[in-house]
This record gives sequence, C-alpha cells and structure tokens, in this order.
Amino acid sequence: MQLNTLRLLIGFLCFSVSFSACKKAHDVVQTPTPTPTPTPTPTGLTTQQLNDSSLIYTRDIYLWYNQIPATYSTASFADPKALMENIRQYSIEPGFTSAADRWSFGIKKVDWDNLSSGIGLIGSNSASTGDFGLTVFFRVEGDLRVRMVERQSPAGKAGIERSWQILKINGNSNITTSNANFIINNVYQSSTTSFLFKKPDGTTRDITLTASHYYEEPVYLDTMYTAGSKKIGYLVFNSFLGDTAKIYSEFNRVFSRFATNNVTDLVVDLRYNGGGYVSVAEKLADYLVTSSADNGLMMKQIYNDKYSQYNLSTNFHKAGSLNFDHIFFIVTEGTASASELVINSLKPYMDVKLVGPSNTHGKPVGFFPIAVGDWLVFPVSFRSVNKNGVGNYFNGLPVDSKVADGLDKNWGDITETSLASVVKYVSTGSFRLANATPYREDAQVTSSNKELNRLVFSGLVSNRNLP
Repeated sequence: MQLNTLRLLIGFLCFSVSFSACKKAHDVVQTPTPTPTPTPTPTGLTTQQLNDSSLIYTRDIYLWYNQIPATYSTASFADPKALMENIRQYSIEPGFTSAADRWSFGIKKVDWDNLSSGIGLIGSNSASTGDFGLTVFFRVEGDLRVRMVERQSPAGKAGIERSWQILKINGNSNITTSNANFIINNVYQSSTTSFLFKKPDGTTRDITLTASHYYEEPVYLDTMYTAGSKKIGYLVFNSFLGDTAKIYSEFNRVFSRFATNNVTDLVVDLRYNGGGYVSVAEKLADYLVTSSADNGLMMKQIYNDKYSQYNLSTNFHKAGSLNFDHIFFIVTEGTASASELVINSLKPYMDVKLVGPSNTHGKPVGFFPIAVGDWLVFPVSFRSVNKNGVGNYFNGLPVDSKVADGLDKNWGDITETSLASVVKYVSTGSFRLANATPYREDAQVTSSNKELNRLVFSGLVSNRNLP
C-alpha cells in the first residue's frame, strides 16, 4: 500500500510533561492572542474502525513493521493514542535490550494543528483552555524552580522569570519529589492555580494564573560576552515550531548581529528544545556550519525496506558570513529530535562540544502524520544519519562536560552553571578546575524531573510527498 501526500515529521514528539513547554519570558511587542482551532465534527468512524485503520498504516510504514505480531489485536484500546503507545514495544533495535521506540503516538487533529502552529499545549485541558506558559524542575530535593516561561503566556505577562523558587501551590507547601503528581496536575492540567514564589532577591510574590492560549517565541535570547580577547555569541533557541518566516528573519538578525560584532565563539542553548520543523533545523544548521562544508552532506533519511526508494539525502547550503571551527551546545535530557539532528549533522565537519547535566534525549528516528478520521497517527517511519553514517544514538548524545542545569539563575546570567562552564573553556581551554568534583544529580531528582517532563511536545516537522 502506498501512502498519499503526507507531511514528513522527523522529530521527537515526546508527549512528555517535561516541565518544559518550551516557554520563554522576556518583554516583547505583544501579538494577538491566538484562537484555537475549533473541534472538528464527528467523522462517523467507530473507535474500532479508527484503531484498525491506524494499525493498517503502521504495519506498512513503521520502521519495525515486521516485528508486530500477526495476531496483534486493536480491540482493547480506547483510541489511536493508546494503540500507538502500545505499538512501541515492537521496536527492538540491534544492540539495545529494550524497545527503541518511545515516541509513536496519536493525537486529535485539532490539537496537532494548534501545537504545530506554535500554540503551546501542556496537559489534558490545553486544547480548550490553554495553559499557564511555564514549566518547572527540581533543582535539588524540595527546591522546585521555574525552568522556562513563555513571554506571551499568562506567566510571562505576570513577570515570572526562570530561577524563581515555588514555595506553595494552591496553599500546599509540600513541594517535594514525592508530590510530583500534585505538581503536574496544578501546573499543567489546571485552568487556575495560585503560586507563592520566592525571587532571587529573597522577596516573595503571590500570583494566581489563569490558563489561556498564546504563541511561543522560539528565539528567546541572543546576547554577547567578552572573555579576554574572545567575543562569545550566545543564542537561546527553544523550539523548531512556529511561524517559520518569523524564525528565519530572527536567524538573519541574530547571526548578522554576531558577524557585525566579530563574534569568535558561539554557544547555542538547546537545553529544553524538543524539536519542530525539519526546514527550520536545516536553516539553523546552514548558519552554524563552516563554509568549507558548503554542499556537503547534512543527513540521510532511511525508511523501511518497503519504502527504501524514498531514502533522502540533504546537503548543507551555507548561510551567513560567520565561520567557526568549533561550536558549543548547552543540552539536557530534554534536548531532542531536531536539536539532536542539528548537532549530529555538524559533528563530521566541526569540533562540536556539548555541555549540560546529562546526555541528550536520544531520538534518531522520525515520522509523519497520517490522517485517520479526526485523528492523526505518527508511527516511527525512518531513521536519520549524518555524513559518517552515525545515527543510532538511542541513548542520547553524550556531553563533553557534565555540569548542572543552573536553575537558580535567569537566562543569560554569565554565572549560570552551564553557560559559565563554556565561558571558562573559551578563556582557559578547560571546562572546570583540575580538582573540581564532577557533577552528579540526585537519582530521585532525576526521576522526578523526567516525570515532570512527561506531557510536552518535542519533534521535527518537514514537508515531503510520498506518492
């Protein structure tokens, strides 16, 4: 069976409630409040028909289609979302003992349309009421911090900033890793929640937030620092989704500014960037890559043996005038899909160094949306590799310097742990002092933060036709 024209999605769409809806907080000119797409009319398909159709497509295009048992039944699943999540178990990859697929999913078309256009969606109530536009992580046990605030969101408009500590939620001061479900419910799945924040200066603020819809601003911060004779450019980029024309204009502005100011070293902060459009990933990579790689192979997309004729190679087309022989990325476990694709594509051509508390997420595979009634299903459909054929990083891309995610500092603070580590390397050639103790995060904090990262989109979306 051949699939009709479909939008190709390369990324990692990890409906994970990562306290990172990739929201940002800084003052900007306000744009009109987005209106969510209305709920579509019923298609007339029964749940069984939706599930059966989803399975038919998956048996055809799934990267591991031949591992799905012939006797596999769809009868017990509540909807295509539950079915696609169950299919993941049939994705054993050579060299890995557990299922490789953590991402195949189903979503109502109305929610996908909102999400892919740059409207934040966190939690089960998001399609109808929106969300607060902030995500949270534990810095240490009992110390819950604002990780990200989207500037156009209710939290952004209230003046909340990254690094603020949350002392109470709806009057409850039990802000511990053991109470993660309470935090998730009230931060991501509530229409109204009251918070008691402690700011870096020690003062406190009571703020009640009401959920609403808003547009994300992927280019969150660009600034520069001087380190001896070096000029460091710093870019915080939080999503490859949104208004692509606006994002490309921002890329041109940022990299032109860096070039005008003779930036010698570049830091790209992708620590919470779970992905987005492949076209945006390619554009960013074209700005970052050295000019000697112009027209060199960026990546290959490889499908299952039924669709090998659609394997695709993409080359670099150098953009801008900046040329670096090395580049730094700040990453976390939330750095996924399109972000990893950019990093992996640059590695054969440049000295690429990664800094952060952990490996990246590990999603070297992709998918595209397939319409089934008023649903879209996304079975993993291909893998991507770089010029050297490297792409099996299901365990994530390893960091060169393991340092804390500086949740106690705002974006751009040169003393923030991860950024400070890069600045030190630029100045001295070393990420840390010779006698410094390597960073280790508490296992319970790591586990709870993964739980807090459970419901947020990550992905890489492109347009391509499969006849």
